[in-house]
Formats: sequence, structure tokens, C-alpha cells
Amino acid sequence: MLNSLHVKNLALIEETEVHFNKGLNILTGETGAGKSVIIGSINLALGAKADKDMIRTGKESALIELVFTLDDTAQRERCLALGLEPEDDTLVISRKISSGKSMCRVNGETMTAKQLKELAEVLIDVYGQHEHQSLTAKKKQLEILDDFCGESLCRIKEKAAGEYKRYTELAKEWDGSDRDRTTREKECDLLTFECREIEEARPEIGEDETLEAEYRRMVHSRKILEGVTMARRLLGSTDGESISDLTGRALREMKSVEGYDDALADFTGQLAEIEGLVADLSRELADYEESLEFEPEVFDRTERRLDVLNHLKSKYGGTIEAVLAGKQSREERLDQLMHYDTYLETLRLNLEKAEKKLHASCEKISAIRKKQARALEEKMIQALHDLNFMEVNFQIRIESDPGKAGARGWDEVEFMISTNPGEPVKPLGSIASGGELSRIMLGLKTVMAEKDAIDTLIFDEIDAGISGRTAWQVSRKLALLGRDHQIICITHLPQIAAMADQHFKIEKKQTDHQTRTDIAILEETESIEELARLLGSDLLTDAAISNAKEMKELARDTKQY
Repeated sequence: MLNSLHVKNLALIEETEVHFNKGLNILTGETGAGKSVIIGSINLALGAKADKDMIRTGKESALIELVFTLDDTAQRERCLALGLEPEDDTLVISRKISSGKSMCRVNGETMTAKQLKELAEVLIDVYGQHEHQSLTAKKKQLEILDDFCGESLCRIKEKAAGEYKRYTELAKEWDGSDRDRTTREKECDLLTFECREIEEARPEIGEDETLEAEYRRMVHSRKILEGVTMARRLLGSTDGESISDLTGRALREMKSVEGYDDALADFTGQLAEIEGLVADLSRELADYEESLEFEPEVFDRTERRLDVLNHLKSKYGGTIEAVLAGKQSREERLDQLMHYDTYLETLRLNLEKAEKKLHASCEKISAIRKKQARALEEKMIQALHDLNFMEVNFQIRIESDPGKAGARGWDEVEFMISTNPGEPVKPLGSIASGGELSRIMLGLKTVMAEKDAIDTLIFDEIDAGISGRTAWQVSRKLALLGRDHQIICITHLPQIAAMADQHFKIEKKQTDHQTRTDIAILEETESIEELARLLGSDLLTDAAISNAKEMKELARDTKQY
């Protein structure tokens, strides 16, 4: 559930905070007051595309913050999958928008816009003003039916997606296998040459790294020799005073006086160890110095070998591992070409097997869809009756075409409807008006709400194109939906506003030569006055107030059923 919304410096909003409750939360206000900005701010917090022009004039950044309470296991699981561990089932989502960048955080953890959208899928469902227009698209209708089918279909679709990928890979290989004898012979010659080239070089994993280290040492041997020789001379040179000479003198001096104080014995012992270490190091440096001597033939051999290995790496891959893997793949391809008829037969059988698997999954997908389509039809007819479609016939037509088998099956889904007695059903987009589409979408949302885990539903002007008795039916449906869900609804209709469990008013105000949008929760009396305004009364006369009170009472009685 969405507990609160905090917005600062966004569009006309200077700063406002709204606390929502369960049930039906209604937002009303004059046209242009900024109602859609409120819904837009929620979308922005949940990852919608942000624009610096949204920032309030004169301000450097805008901030939106949402506080959710997790009410469902699916919501908690999605949080854990994204690496979030909400405390006390509370989720704080914040987004800061500035001219340079946009930053999203969830419980203090930085999130990408993509991750926020994934999280939003289980937290909230926003129905925009023009979303009903997408309902006429067959692709959208297929998505709705699949959502209604639930987890059982989802698992089979995942399996079908893997099978379709395998099938397309084999089909692509089959399409590329149609080569004439001359072409195959040319490819065989090339592969044979490449395999022989790698085989004759006999590269070994790690060989190049070892040779490069040796080559680097030989190339810089003169400089290394100078440094090692100087270090050895400083440690144990016979010319002048070396570290070895100085350490020996220090040791002799300490031995001459250690008998006078027992504490000096430790110092003498340490000096003896140092003298030994210096001597050992000096000998090891001398041995290393001798090892630097190498024949020019060794250097030349190393250089030529590195050239061979680097040529193979540049031609067949960046590493010896890639070269050897390339050799294996070429040998496999060469074997295919040498036994081409056997290869083609095996490929054909594998392709047929993959196609059968894909078709079997598509059949299962289609069977689930057709079964669930009947259930969705029944629920939708009931929901549409509740929304004042008195003589409605709603059907879901599913056409299966094995030639279109894919990751989502082979079905084409189309919603068919008849809203008048005696008329045949026709595609949804060809007969439904804007107002009818809004009600149909609300009916779908109502039906789908029974199956999904989303607790919060937002409707931005669901009342488009409706009035009178139909508006009452829509308001009743929203009220019923609000019994089990949190509904946030922007409306212009008094019939819907009257059903509010919590009523907010959005108002545009001017102060200090600036315009700002404010939102405030209304008390009972204020809500009645707002209803009177929505009823079309410029003046709050006794008659207008009485009419608003009557509508409020009627709504209250309706909600009791």
C-alpha cells in the first residue's frame, strides 16, 4: 500500500505531502490545477523518464518520495531479488531530478530506473488517461489474457522460449547448410590449412606468458645487469666500504663490549643475523648475475616463437585458449563436411525434434489460453453488467496457426464485443467508444485485481466519456474494488467523488507573483462543498449543498451493500 507521497519543486508544486489510506482515495480539482502532476510524480519516482524541464522554475532540483508498506509475499520476494531487505515491511523510494542527472534510491540503496520499474510491477498499477486506447491492440489483448492465465502459463511460456531459441538456431544452421560440392571443397581446404597451421605450431596454454617474461628479461638484460652488479658491489664490494664491511665492523665492535653488559648480547645476535643475510643476498645476486648470460641464438629462438604464437592469437583469438578452441571447432566442422550427408541427416532430425517440442509447448499454451478465456469471458460479462452494459456479449477469439509458432505460442487473440441486443460480436476497436473502452478497461482491472498481488491501483480520469447512471455504476465498481485494494482516483464526476473514503482537493494558488499547486485532505463539510462545485454550481447555494449532501448519502448507502 502507498502510505505517503512527498513532492518538492516539481512543475507547479513547491512542496507537498499526501498521506493515503486503504479504500477509495479521490482527487478532484479544477481543470489545470495540477491533478495529473500528482500521478506523474508517482510515475517519476517509479522510474519514468525524467526531464529537467519538470523542475520548478528557479530551483536546481526536484525530489519525489514514496513510502510503501509491503502487504504481499510476492512484493517481499521481488525486493529480496533486487537485494533489498525492508525493515518492518516499509519501502522508501526517492528520486532526485536535477539538470545534470537523476538519482533513484530505495531504502537508501541506489537503484537504476530499470530496477525501479521491475519493483513497481508488484507495488502499483497506474491506469493513465489514454491507456484504454491500447486495449484495442491484439498484442495488448494477448498480454491481458496471459496475465489472467497466471503462473501455470508463465512456466510453459518460459519452456517454449527456450525451445524456440533452440529451434531458430537449428533452422538458421539448416538454411546455411545448402552448399554445392565446390563450395564445400573450398571450405574443407581452408579448414584443413588452418587446423594444420595450429597443429604444427603446437601452442600450449601459458606458454606465451612464460616466453614474454623471458623475452622481456633478455631485452632489458643490460640494464638489469647494471643494477644487479651495482647492488652486489654495494653489499659486498672489496673496493671501499660496503654494507658487508660496515656490518662486519659493527659486529666486531659489539663483540668487544658485550661482556660488560648482558643486554648487549641481543644486539650482537641481531648484527650477526644481518651480516649473514647480507652475505647470502650477495651470493644470490652473484648467481643471478651469472644467469643473465645467454646466447644470441636463445634470444632469436624466443623471439621467433613469440612471433608464431602472436600470429595465431591475432588470427584465431586473443588467447592460446581461444586458439585451441578454434582448432577444435574447425575440426568438428571439417568432420561435418567430410561426412556431409550424415551431418545433414542428423541436423534434419534435430530440427524436426526441436520443432515437435516447440509445437507441443504451443499446444499446451493454446489449451490453457482457451480454457482460461472462457473463465475470463464469464467474469468480464458480469463486470460489464455491473458497469451498466445491460445487454453485452463479450467473447475472446483465439486463432492458432502452427506456422507462427514462437516463444509466446502460436495464438492470435482478439477481444470481441456486442453492446446491443441482436448485434453480432465485432472486434473491440471497431465498435467501442472512448467511454465504453474506459469502462471495459475498468472491468478488466477489476477482474485482474482478484488474481494479481498488486495492492494499489491508480486511475487517472477513468470517467472519460461517461455520465449519469453509468457514472454511478462506475463509482460503485470503484467502491467495491476499494474494499480489497487501495484505489487512488482522479475524477471530474461528482458521482465518483461522492464514493470517496478519503477526499483530496488539488488547487492552484498564486502567491508572491508565483503559481503553485497544493493538495489538501477535505473534511466532511469541505467534501460536500467540493461535490457541489463538481455538480456545476458556481455559487454554494443551499440547493447545491443539499444536492451534494443527498449524493453523499446515496453513495454511503450504496457502499453498505
